[in-house]
Amino acid sequence: MVDMSAQASLAVTRVTDALRSGTASDVAAVLADVSPGDIAHLISSSPPSTRDELWTLLDHEQEADVLNELPDDIRNTFLAELQPEAVAEIISQLDDDDVADILHELPQADTDKILGSLTDDDRDRFETVLGYPDDVAGGLMSTDTLTIRADLSMDVVLRYLRRHTRLPENTDSLIVVNRDHKYVGLLPVRTLLVSDPHVSVREMMKTEREPLDAMTSADEVARRFERNDWISAPVVDPQGKLLGRITIDDVVDVIREQADHSLAVMAGLGDGDVFTTVLATAPQRAVWLAINLATAILAASVIAFYQDTIEKVVALAVLMPIVASMGGIAGTQSLTVLIRAMAMGQINDRTEIWLVRREILVSIINGLIWAFVIAVIAAYWFDDTTLGLIIAFAIIINLITAGIAGASLPLILDRLRIDPALAGGVVLTTITDVVGFFAFLGVAAYFYN
Repeated sequence: MVDMSAQASLAVTRVTDALRSGTASDVAAVLADVSPGDIAHLISSSPPSTRDELWTLLDHEQEADVLNELPDDIRNTFLAELQPEAVAEIISQLDDDDVADILHELPQADTDKILGSLTDDDRDRFETVLGYPDDVAGGLMSTDTLTIRADLSMDVVLRYLRRHTRLPENTDSLIVVNRDHKYVGLLPVRTLLVSDPHVSVREMMKTEREPLDAMTSADEVARRFERNDWISAPVVDPQGKLLGRITIDDVVDVIREQADHSLAVMAGLGDGDVFTTVLATAPQRAVWLAINLATAILAASVIAFYQDTIEKVVALAVLMPIVASMGGIAGTQSLTVLIRAMAMGQINDRTEIWLVRREILVSIINGLIWAFVIAVIAAYWFDDTTLGLIIAFAIIINLITAGIAGASLPLILDRLRIDPALAGGVVLTTITDVVGFFAFLGVAAYFYN
């Protein structure tokens, strides 16, 4: 059997080679045989000038599928250059949830123009999904569903399915509804295929599966899919009326976007494109460099306050980085544990207290162990027992502080509606540096002045 990933890699290589040495017609011919996902990957992995060239060489039939696979910022760049009628023609080929993702990212004026260019049926479908934010189940769902009634026989259901020219993607179950279109249960396709044709849907359907409320957060949707190994899930309104369904491909997109977002914000880079221009990238990074400078000045001011003590005992300047570094690492460990637990939905009133207490106790134990080790090293290195005791005290204080701050900061920032991945590292570094320097130099000033 041919490795499909190897095939995809080979296709991308062929496009790359054609771009380097071939004509536009050569590139277009190669692109015609490449999957939309691979084309989107190639576009997003290219500088802006190459992206424009690749886009113009796509077949008209490929544009919708490729557009759907592109990251939001790159997709919006291409859409901004199209007329509303052209955008409407493209998105009419996509599922409701994919269209909602696209239109949510566009200015409202553009969205209104595009919706005005659609047929009444398409506009009604899309407006149902657009009525919800894109980070809840209602914004992720598709209205393309297959519904049946509980009083039908399996034979009737099979005949009903055969009348369709196509089934919705990832159809693993048929959704059972009542006369008011309220959710009743699910009939797995595998059950349908192996059951007696004369039995009713009511006898074979699964009623234990709870549907997703339309306002369930995207994070919770992803967690429930992961915990239960779902392929699809029905979405209902507060009255239990069926609105649509979410499929596994939508959830994968949510998980990928969250991972990309976390990596970017932890570095203070925003959600920007890797190939963003210099003039656009520099201001994004400058903001966080400015914040870091302010916090660094605060830490430096503590050092400056004890300048006289440092001049008397030069060894203090040599050992200060050890205090700051140990506190920073210990705090980052606790911070990462709590942010990961929050991302996985493992934080509640009971577990957050347990985790904070655990991190504090771990910090105390590590503080005592490494304070002893560093005290011995410092005392031997500078032949000064007092200096060893001073740095031991500072290490204990800073590691305990790091444990408390690292465990509590994500919870505090989350309650303040600030992304812990975005601000946690900056605040934590400031706390451990200031407390570490203050403890180390403060105690040293007491003994040496």
